[in-house]
Formats: sequence, C-alpha cells, structure tokens
Amino acid sequence: MRSALCALGAAAALVLLPAGLAHAEGQEPDRDFTIEDSRVTESSGLAASRAHPGIYWTHNDQDAPLIYGIDSRTGKTVATLTMKGVGTPRDMEAIAVGPDGDIYVGDIGDNLDGSWDHVWIYRFPEPKELGDRTVAAKQYVVKYADGPRNAEALMVHPKTGRVYIASKNEDGGGLYAGPERLSSSGTNVFRKVDEVPWVTDGAFSPDGGRLVLRGYFSAKEYAWKEGGPGGGGLGDDGTAVGAPFQGQAESVTYTRDGSAFMFGSEGRDSRVLRVERPGAEHPSGKPKETPGGAPDSPSSPAAEGEKGNVTVGFLVLAGATILVVGVKRLLRRD
Repeated sequence: MRSALCALGAAAALVLLPAGLAHAEGQEPDRDFTIEDSRVTESSGLAASRAHPGIYWTHNDQDAPLIYGIDSRTGKTVATLTMKGVGTPRDMEAIAVGPDGDIYVGDIGDNLDGSWDHVWIYRFPEPKELGDRTVAAKQYVVKYADGPRNAEALMVHPKTGRVYIASKNEDGGGLYAGPERLSSSGTNVFRKVDEVPWVTDGAFSPDGGRLVLRGYFSAKEYAWKEGGPGGGGLGDDGTAVGAPFQGQAESVTYTRDGSAFMFGSEGRDSRVLRVERPGAEHPSGKPKETPGGAPDSPSSPAAEGEKGNVTVGFLVLAGATILVVGVKRLLRRD
C-alpha cells in the first residue's frame, strides 16, 4: 500500500479540499479534526469508540502493533495501545469495534494480490480508561475459501458479532463472511457472500441496518440483509454518499450515534472529515440546514469553483492510479 500510494499522494497535493467541509476544532466531538500525532503518518483504519464518546481509534499500516486513540475535539492522541501476543504485523489496514466492546484490527493487506496464503485479525477489549498501556490481544489466522486476496476493509456486525472482509483485487472486490465465531486455535475460513466495488474501507452503522463502503473516489451506503448461518449480504444497490475528495482516501466509519460518516486519509497531519447522513440529525437534535449562498449550496459561486477543483483533482488522481496499476503489472511480469 505504501509504495502504491506514493503517486496518489503526489497527485493529491494538487487538490483543494472544499472549504465548506471545515469546522472549528476543539469545540464539539465527532466534527472535522486533524490527527496531530507525528507518529500517525499512514492512518489506514478508523473506528468510533463505544466506551469513550468523541474518541476515534486508528493505526498505521506499518509493522508496529500500535493503536492510537484520537480525541476528535482536539486532534490529540489520548491513548496509545501496544498489542502483545500478536507477533509482528505485516500490513494493518482496518479497525472496528464489536458488540462485545472488543477492538478488532485487520492485518489483511496484501499488495501483491495473493502472495500470502493467510492473513491475521487481532482482537482485544477496548480499555475502560484512556492512556498509554499494553493490551493482550488474541490473534486469528484467516484464509479465503477461493484463495488469497488483497483487502483493506474489515467490518464487525454490531448485533451478531460476525466479522466481514471486503477484498480489493484488481479484478474487482468481494464481500467475505467469517465463521459465526472466530477461533484462535485453528484457521478461520472466510467465504464470499456478495460482490462489492473496489474499496479501501467499510463500516456497519451502530444499529447494524446499513453498511458503508468507500474507495478512492466515492462511497456508497447499502441496506444490510441478514443471511442466516452463512452470513449476510448487501440488501440493495446502495446510495451514493457525498464523500469528500481526499488524496489517499483510506478510511470511513460512522459516528457513535450513527448520524454521520467520518472519512479519513493517509499522510502526516491528515484530516478526518464529517459528512452528514441524508436526513440525519445533528448531535444537537436539529436537522442539518444549508443556508442560501453557503459554500455547499448549489447556487454558490464558491461551490462551482470547488467543483472545478475536485474535477481536476479527480482526473489527476485517476491518472496516477492507472499508472500505479500498470507499473504493478509490469513488475509482476518481471
């Protein structure tokens, strides 16, 4: 992932983020914020804490077993968790909080699209108190029923506790359901239950009725369909979400109350941006209102300018992505 996204990061420097997405920092939780910790340079996953309102868990995709708790009111790290009992991670790409209050971390990346015959999931209880500490984690071996694949999205259903992974191989993505309960003593086989777009992250809504999936350029929210012993699947074709344009669009989660999405990206001092769910209420209980002439109003000249910036940025980033994929294919031929 790191090598593949270098070109994307360079292209992203040409893009201006819409000014209408910015909120004042340090006031309310679950608003836009900047991750200020200089150690977090490749934030690859994002999960809203269940135990601590306004706190978001994230991690790099490097080989250090570290999880960071970021306060969305300030952007500062308020907890650094060091996992023990998991060995050396290879490519941590996703994080989620389950109904049991445990944190699940997906060491599921595979930049060579199938070079590893197994990947890992780590799991540990979310700390009741914030701060720096070592946590004992369980490690689960994961294989796919139809062979190895690259993946960046891991989701835990908030009602059933079943773990799902969304793959992102070059030939398209698949949604894979794990066993009803993960086993730390054997191999956990994940089986394909649905087709999905090429995605970089996903998350279930707090009530378990919806699933959001994001890629580099867009995001969709799907109704969730329960599927019995074999796992669930997508209940419809999805609704487009107004995802912000981010150069290295890596992560997405719901706010703790499910009223909005939080979108994250890689890079030092990366921004996490809040996007309201259509028809959802603000934490204040008031529905979202867009005043006439505001930057996100269709009639605003500023909005038209931002559309132009996003269009140019999209074309640049799309070209960079095509270039990266082409280089990967040439390298594999060699």
